[in-house]
Amino acid sequence: LLFFVLFKYLPMLGVVIAFQDYQPFAGILHSQWVGLKHFQRFFADPAFWMLFRNTLVLAVYNLLFFFPLPIILALMLNEVRKQAYKRIVQTVIYVPHFISWVVVAGLTYTMLTTEGGIVNETLASIGGDKINFLLSPDWFRTMITSQVIWKEMGWGTVIFLAALAGVDLQQYEAARIDGANRWQQLWHITLPALKTTIVILLILRLGSFLDSGFEQIFLMLNSGNRDVAEVFDTYAYTSGLLNAQFSYSTTVGLFKSAVSLILVLSANTLVKKFGEEGVY
Repeated sequence: LLFFVLFKYLPMLGVVIAFQDYQPFAGILHSQWVGLKHFQRFFADPAFWMLFRNTLVLAVYNLLFFFPLPIILALMLNEVRKQAYKRIVQTVIYVPHFISWVVVAGLTYTMLTTEGGIVNETLASIGGDKINFLLSPDWFRTMITSQVIWKEMGWGTVIFLAALAGVDLQQYEAARIDGANRWQQLWHITLPALKTTIVILLILRLGSFLDSGFEQIFLMLNSGNRDVAEVFDTYAYTSGLLNAQFSYSTTVGLFKSAVSLILVLSANTLVKKFGEEGVY
């Protein structure tokens, strides 16, 4: 509760500087109010649609390729009957979550560089051409999504495994007596038990739909892939904070938050119309 108060709710008061020409020495109370000036500048910026496209594509990649994988992995782990083996696998797949993005970026550079990287050296050894993954716009989104999958897929199974732990085992016994095989048990018992959890997590995921992960993107961003790598978070940092344009950078963040709020409210309303439990 204290964390959310200090780092989520209190900072909301600073949103007002998006409507000011904020001057640090004058403070919020004495800075000049300019209304929607910064929003007009942001939407008129030629880079806006590029940023929106890049952020949206990365968000869709994560939703399509990352979101289902923890569910699939949790279902696979749930089918493992040897508890010792299951615990070992869980420990191994949880570890990447605790590795910082700086280390992940370093590992990526080490593996994919054209100068001694294991991937390119392997390609060269089998007669292929080396690929400059790190500078190539074509490979950037695949690379970013792969990093997210490797780092977070295992940790994402925690909630789904907890939901599966609450399933009454007598349902499986009754299904086996009725002649249901493993696939039929999965389809008629396991997946329905996860349905509510999946829906709620999907709604919450939409709340951070445009959050591409500043640290990860910033570490992998370079002059070669900037056209597909620059997103709202990195743009707010480079164009706003580095140039001391605090009001402008706050405008970018407020726009993202407004879009996320609309997505969450819309998804929650739609889900409840279909008879499912929403977030509220």
